[in-house]
Amino acid sequence: MNRTIKLVTPDAPPPKPAAAPEVTRRKLDPTGIRLGVLDNSKGNADHLLRMIVDGVRAEIPVKSVVSLRKPHVTFPATREVLDQLEAEADVVISAMAD
Repeated sequence: MNRTIKLVTPDAPPPKPAAAPEVTRRKLDPTGIRLGVLDNSKGNADHLLRMIVDGVRAEIPVKSVVSLRKPHVTFPATREVLDQLEAEADVVISAMAD
């Protein structure tokens, strides 16, 4: 016998989504993407990022990889690191791990 159970939760309606940020469009090189990797310095983040890069390479052409690491897990990436990623990468992957 099929029965339908209806669940009702007394939550407030979800907030309206914020406007999407302005996105800079770049023309991608047909020979492959320039992949940026930002390691946040947590334990095993380097292993996780290496697996992700290998997975990306298996799926799409990758022209180059620039891999940078934050100096410490509690500090934000420096302006120099962010500027280098912006200049040398089309796509940036960042990961946290433990």
